[in-house]
Amino acid sequence: MTDRPPNRRSVLAGGATLVGGATVAAAGLATAAAPPARAAGRVTGAGAVIGPDDPRYELLTTGNNQRYVSRPDYIRMIRSTKEAEDALRTAFRAGKRVSVRSGGHCFADLVCNPEVEVILDFSEMTDVDYDPRMRAFRVESGARLLNVYEALYKGWGVTIPGGICYSVGAGGHISGGGYGLLSRAHGLVVDHLYAVEVVTVDRQGRVRTVVATREEDDPNRELWWAHAGGGGGNFGLVTCYWFRSPDAFGRKPGDQLVSPPSSVLVSAVDLPWSEITEASFTRLLKNFGAWHEANSAPDSEYRHLSSLFNVNSKAHGSLSVFTQVDATVPGARRLLDDYLSALTAGTGVAPRAMEKASGEIGYMPNLAEPREMPWLNATRMVGTNNPTITDPMSRAAHKSGYMRENFSDHQIAALYKYMTRPDFHNPDTMLVLFSFGGRVNAVAPDATANAQRDSVFKMTFQTFWPDERDDRFYMDWIRDLYEEFFAETGGVPEIDGRTDGCYINYADSDMADPRYNRSGTPWHTLYYKGNYPRLQQVKKRYDPGNFFRHSLSVEPAKR
Repeated sequence: MTDRPPNRRSVLAGGATLVGGATVAAAGLATAAAPPARAAGRVTGAGAVIGPDDPRYELLTTGNNQRYVSRPDYIRMIRSTKEAEDALRTAFRAGKRVSVRSGGHCFADLVCNPEVEVILDFSEMTDVDYDPRMRAFRVESGARLLNVYEALYKGWGVTIPGGICYSVGAGGHISGGGYGLLSRAHGLVVDHLYAVEVVTVDRQGRVRTVVATREEDDPNRELWWAHAGGGGGNFGLVTCYWFRSPDAFGRKPGDQLVSPPSSVLVSAVDLPWSEITEASFTRLLKNFGAWHEANSAPDSEYRHLSSLFNVNSKAHGSLSVFTQVDATVPGARRLLDDYLSALTAGTGVAPRAMEKASGEIGYMPNLAEPREMPWLNATRMVGTNNPTITDPMSRAAHKSGYMRENFSDHQIAALYKYMTRPDFHNPDTMLVLFSFGGRVNAVAPDATANAQRDSVFKMTFQTFWPDERDDRFYMDWIRDLYEEFFAETGGVPEIDGRTDGCYINYADSDMADPRYNRSGTPWHTLYYKGNYPRLQQVKKRYDPGNFFRHSLSVEPAKR
C-alpha cells in the first residue's frame, strides 16, 4: 500500500466507508461463504488424532515454555474449517475440556494444563493468500509470523506490523492485539484486521462457522471486535483472519495493506555493566522513558523508529539495545543517532558491539556501526537468531506492563536491586523495554478490544532457565521484583497516570491471584480496562455455556 499521511483516529477506528469494500456479514449465526481454494503444496488429508501411545504425543503436550504440560486424552490436528467443526462437535458432545493452540508460545497455562482433555491444534493451517471477494489478505491461524511476512511481502509487497519472533502462531498473536517494530509507524496488527472466521458452539452443542467483519452493518461485527485484542481461547475456534487497512483504496492487492520500508537502518549495541553504577543505571532508564514520553505522538517524526532495550541482569555482563528505523524517511541516520545519544546522555557509558546473545536478541557483533539492509532481511535476522525461543529445554516466567510516562525513582531502584542481587547468577534474565505509542495511539480505546491506546512504551519482565528444580527460585525472584517494582500500586501496573495495565498476549495468571494482585483491581480490568463488559456480552452471545475457558478467559455476561 502506498505511503499516505497519518490517518485521523476515526479513520483507523472503523471501516464502513472504505471504497469498494466487500461486506461478508452472515445473517445471525449463518455459515459464511467458503474460503478461497487452498494454495498448491498444502498438506492434504485429514489431520491426525494423537493419543498417549503415539510417539508425537510428548512433543505436543507442551509448548514453547516447558513449565506448562498437559496430559490430554488426545491432540487433534486441524487442517480445515470443516475439521474444526467436526472436532468441536465431537469434543462438546463428549463433555471434554478443550484448549486451542496455533503456535505454542502461550506465556501462561491457557493451553497446556492438567484440566485439558483435548488440545485442538491449528499449526497445520498455514495458508497465506489474497481473497479478491473480500478484497483482503487471508491468513490461516496456524501460520507462523515469519512465514506470514515472507508470503505477504514476496507476493504483494505488503505486511502487517507484527512481532519479531519468527515462530509465534498467527492465531493467538492477532487475537491479543499484535505489535512489533513497525507498530509505531502503522499501529497494531488488529488495526488492519478486516474479518475473522470463527467456529462457535451454542449451549445445545450446535456448531456454526461465522465470518465477522468490521463493516458497521455486519450483524456479527461484535465478534470481529472481540478478536481485535480480546485474547485467544475465548469465543470459539479461529480458523483464519482477513487483513485490509482502514484507508485501503482501489482493488489492486498491493493497495490493501501497508507496505514495509524497502530498507531499514539497524543498530545493535551493548552497554557493559562494568561501566554502570546505580546512578548511571538510573540515568539510562530515565533517558529511555523521557525520550519516549517526548517522541511517541501519532505524528512524531520518530514514529518510524523502534527500539528494543534489554535491561539484562548483571550476570549477563551488559545491557543491550536493538534499534530499527525506516531508512527511506528523510534524515533516518540523524533520527537513529539522536536516539542513541539521548539514551546514553550523562551516563558515561560507551556503547560497544553486541558480542553475545541477549535474551531474544541474537549475537549481532557487526551492527555497532548502523547498517542499512532490506527490511525482510532485518526481519529474518531479528526473528530467527533467537537463542531463548529455540531452546527446547526452556522454562520461563513473564510479566508485563504498559507505561504512560517515565519510571518513578522507586521503580528504578527496585529494578537495580534485583538485577544486581548477589545471589542471582542467571544471564538469561531481563526487563525488555519496547518502543510503543506512535500510530498505536491514533486509535480510540474502544475501537478495538485492545484498550491501551496512550502508552509510550511497553515492558516485559522475563527470566529463562532449564531445570525444573529451579522453578521455585526463579518464580520467587520475578514475583518479588514485580511486586516491589509496582509496590506503589498494589503490586501490579494499575490503571493510572503512570501505568496502564497489562498485555493479554503476555498472559500472567498471577494477575487473577489476590496473593500477587493486591491492588483491588480485577485482572480483567488490568488487561481490558473498560472494554471487559462488552467482551462479556460477546461471550454471552457466541459461547453462552462458557465452553471455551481457561485461567484468564472472559466470563459470559449474566444478563
